Amino acid sequence: MSTAHTSVPEVLAALKDVSYPADKERLVTAARAAGASDEVVKALRGIPAERYTGRDDVARSVRGDPDSDLDRTAAQRAERAREGGKPGLSQHLREEPKTPIQEEFDR
Repeated sequence: MSTAHTSVPEVLAALKDVSYPADKERLVTAARAAGASDEVVKALRGIPAERYTGRDDVARSVRGDPDSDLDRTAAQRAERAREGGKPGLSQHLREEPKTPIQEEFDR
């Protein structure tokens, strides 16, 4: 399976004129209209089909270049993983801490 080799800043640059909230199809259409590269469009096609409330939501869901961590030390990669999950892992696939209500239901 091939992944898009692009960066989050490239994707966000292609979406600079989008007004939020926006769904996935609107983001893809806006990127094409802005003349985005095929890689940016592929990256947007790879995000979950949901409603995005802003640029931060899109940035968390976009899968960037999988080789982008090659120049980082193990400690830097671990710090990044603690801050937001594995590099390249979409937000909806990341583990999130359970809320007190969810913990109560698990009892």
